Amino acid sequence: MALIMSDVDRFEAARPRLEAIAYRLLGSASEAEDAVQETFLRWQAADTGRIEVLEAWLTKVLTNICLNVLTSARARRETYVGAWLPEPLLAGDPMLGPADTAEQRDSVSYAVLVLLERLSPNERAVYVLREAFGYPHREIAEILGISEAASQQIHHRAKKHVADGRARTEIDEVAARRIVEEFLAAATSGRTEPLVRLLTQDAVSVGDGGGKVPARAKAFEGALAVAKFLRGLFKPSEAKRAHIGGAAEIHVAIANGGPAVVAVVDGRVVGITCLEVTADGIAAVRSQVNPDKLVRATGQWAAGDHGRAPLVVL
Repeated sequence: MALIMSDVDRFEAARPRLEAIAYRLLGSASEAEDAVQETFLRWQAADTGRIEVLEAWLTKVLTNICLNVLTSARARRETYVGAWLPEPLLAGDPMLGPADTAEQRDSVSYAVLVLLERLSPNERAVYVLREAFGYPHREIAEILGISEAASQQIHHRAKKHVADGRARTEIDEVAARRIVEEFLAAATSGRTEPLVRLLTQDAVSVGDGGGKVPARAKAFEGALAVAKFLRGLFKPSEAKRAHIGGAAEIHVAIANGGPAVVAVVDGRVVGITCLEVTADGIAAVRSQVNPDKLVRATGQWAAGDHGRAPLVVL
């Protein structure tokens, strides 16, 4: 059935919410966009006059598309080169969705997106719909084709898995900038001791190059090992500049609501390092350097007004 303009407008009004749900479910902006587009195509083919509650219908279709993607993604990621990390989004990206409550902010944090990879597709869907968007279990059960009691049990299990995996610490933008400035000062000092003091004893560092950019497949573990790695990573060299196409400007940024380091070469984002901060220090340093997962961030960066000069040029 051909859509009339009002139908297109109705879908476009729902698109930001759908993209925010899909991004949380998939951890990938490009896959989220594809899932929302597939939802639009199904909406286009539907008898829209018979759909009573638009939001419920679109959410159900989108969620089931995402569940199928998650199921197939597990198989694809078994052959992924190196560690797989979510696609980071810079502050202001509408795909980050609502950030009015602590639960909404937490659900899109980089640390939680990493933890969500450990959940089953159904656990991830229930967690996202409940925690980030406040759907009642009755509606989640209808979306997933399960009982309301099952939805409650899955949510309890998923929430426990996420809570066990991290200690939540909320950080405002001023504090985030200070943390990144301290981190960069320590990382570029040429010494390990300043970094060790910022890291937790069980800190980890991992990178995602997707087989296209060199990145260690296995995480560094422990403050000293992470500090030694970071000291080398932030040491300027002509070989590094040749590999990435020039000198990298290192900026302070906010990604997925948390402190981040952004490396930019000639306006192109070549790396985003997200810092997971706890009350005891920096617990994780996760670097996304796969160019496929930095396309959207590059567009965001080009459109933004960053004001301050880079803290460091490597």
